[in-house]
Amino acid sequence: MAEAETKAELGTVEQALEALLTGVGPLESETLALEQSGGRVLARDQIARLDVPAFDNSAMDGYALNAVDAGQWLAVSQRVAAGRAPEPLMPGTCARIFTGAPMPPGADCVVMQERVERDGEQALIPAEIASGDSVRGRGRDVCRDAVLLDAGTRLDAAALGHLAGQGVVEVEVRRRPRVALLSTGDEVIDPGTPLAAGQLYNTNRPMLTELLQRFGAEVISRVSVPDDFAHTQAIIQQAAEDADVVISTGGVSVGEEDHVKAALETLGQLDLWRLAIRPGKPLALGRLPKEGRLPSSHGDVRFIGLPGNPVSSFVGAWLFLRPLMGALLGCPALDALPAITAKADFATQTGPRSHYMRVTLRFTPDGAVATAFADQNSGVLSSCVGADALAVIPANTHVANGDTITCLWIKGS
Repeated sequence: MAEAETKAELGTVEQALEALLTGVGPLESETLALEQSGGRVLARDQIARLDVPAFDNSAMDGYALNAVDAGQWLAVSQRVAAGRAPEPLMPGTCARIFTGAPMPPGADCVVMQERVERDGEQALIPAEIASGDSVRGRGRDVCRDAVLLDAGTRLDAAALGHLAGQGVVEVEVRRRPRVALLSTGDEVIDPGTPLAAGQLYNTNRPMLTELLQRFGAEVISRVSVPDDFAHTQAIIQQAAEDADVVISTGGVSVGEEDHVKAALETLGQLDLWRLAIRPGKPLALGRLPKEGRLPSSHGDVRFIGLPGNPVSSFVGAWLFLRPLMGALLGCPALDALPAITAKADFATQTGPRSHYMRVTLRFTPDGAVATAFADQNSGVLSSCVGADALAVIPANTHVANGDTITCLWIKGS
């Protein structure tokens, strides 16, 4: 049956994203101390309260003067240290000044100390010093009342420093999406328990937990689901009461022990099932109502049923979980993975499904070169460990060594 499938029978990634994201908007906001807001997403534009710098100041240790007085001996009329208010500069004099110190009124440039000859309280200033030299002007970095950071900005180290420079102590951020992570299959057990015949350890749970946290989510529960329809239905229903998003791994194929799709159709709405991609064809996207809400309301809980194979879950997380978290957080940076054009250092051919191959990237003077991991099977998680990107090979495509391909950058994204 798999060989006879055509692309038309299966959904595309674009159709899946449309089904997943339609009607999804940013969650409500909350206020946090600046020190606790690292990695969070701004809920509103942050307007600058102050000019940065707040005053004209010296960019180096040296001598402040009016540029018209350069090229001669000048009396050193004052000493200006950082954090001190200077006096107006007396005409025909200069001021000893230090990095970050306010410029004296009447001075418009600074010459570095290494270029100046001192003789007691006199300083020989070199010629050809221009107005503005070595002066950091007021508002050079930030102007008061300008947009400091846009809503939807993820607060990294530089953004936190930017806010601190404005004296900000609290910031309004989006609430993190609450995610319930379900693992299906009687054969899947947690690490730390001895393996019985036919069992395997749960690789998806820690992997997806880490990715979800990277994408800005809060994983509020991790539940194992037995291969039983009634239990599957009850656990999904309970998860929907507590979470904004319910994610399951496994149980979305067509086997007799795969109950997730049927449970979703019973409890809510199935929007899309099965994709024309490799790995990751078994995929269930839908919506679950919270009690008191209609299935079609904006308050629906989104459901994503990922395949059980770890590589399929890994790829599905980058393709679908990341943009969903971006929509819930109002964070455009999570909408799409950065695309890089590269030369293929391998050859491959696809059938009716697009292939998302795990590759490393090598950057050369002639551009990026993509090298594919030798074993691209959906159960070979080692292909994800060192991957820099996912090489997107469209359906029914032959790629020869040296051909240009598109890669989605995942390293650090």
